[in-house]
Amino acid sequence: MLLIAVISDTHNMKRYIELGRNYIKEADVLIHLGDNSEDIKELTRDFTGDVYGVSGNCDYSNAYPMEQVLNIMGKKIFLTHGHIYGVKENLNNIYYRANELNADIVLFGHTHENLLKREGEIVFMNPGSISLPRLRGRYVGFIELEEEKTPHIYLKEVKAF
Repeated sequence: MLLIAVISDTHNMKRYIELGRNYIKEADVLIHLGDNSEDIKELTRDFTGDVYGVSGNCDYSNAYPMEQVLNIMGKKIFLTHGHIYGVKENLNNIYYRANELNADIVLFGHTHENLLKREGEIVFMNPGSISLPRLRGRYVGFIELEEEKTPHIYLKEVKAF
């Protein structure tokens, strides 16, 4: 089994970055969905797995692309922060982009609200913001992949100090 941890919108808040580190340490892969993607360096201190990230509307370097597509264990995973697709209004634009890409899983942030939803054959996940959540607590997303099995995709609530 391969475990992917998904985190977003850390906003350079050291207390929550450190808290997030405790939740991702068992993962094989870390995906950061932007807004202070520079925080990836701190998040991955002592992390030995693969790391991927995208830039958000609060990222001012070109260290990470605005979107990327990963192929992991036969699953096509589309990553974006979400602001360029208007995800605060609705999922229409990101849904159409995911269809164009033939994505199995779409990961995005930006809204600071967690979401786990299936639309047809595509699963959409937004872990929300670990630092500045709106409405429903702090979460880290997880994707468990096993050969020839349906991915197990879930959100895990982060308990603050």
